[in-house]
Amino acid sequence: MKPIFIDLKIIADARGSLVAIESLKNVPFDMQRVYFIFGLSPSLRRGQHAHKKNKQVALCIQGQCTFLLDDGHQKTEVILKSPTQGLLVNEMIWHEMFDFSADCILMMIASDMYDELDYIRGYNNFLRMTKDVHSPIG
Repeated sequence: MKPIFIDLKIIADARGSLVAIESLKNVPFDMQRVYFIFGLSPSLRRGQHAHKKNKQVALCIQGQCTFLLDDGHQKTEVILKSPTQGLLVNEMIWHEMFDFSADCILMMIASDMYDELDYIRGYNNFLRMTKDVHSPIG
């Protein structure tokens, strides 16, 4: 599985730098929720779930972390370390975040409001749900 990155334009001058994030322009969906996590332990994993419908863009606005992406058939790891490069996490993608730098601030932009019923929390449940979704046959 190939990760999908979203490159964000920097607007910079002598006063500093700015990155604008806009629904349906540089984020490929209508944003409904934005949250960020910080004060993270480098030895613990976050995420460890998939969403049935929700899509997200992950941005390391400070520091860095590693993402594991899994579609049920293939896995890939990517390091996020730039506030100008987002990672698209589509629906039905198991994702885990780990190896957080001490200064990591990870921002998530979501297509939907929080809905516990949208979460797939058990990895074995996720594998059962994706068994035929990405099947090379048919």
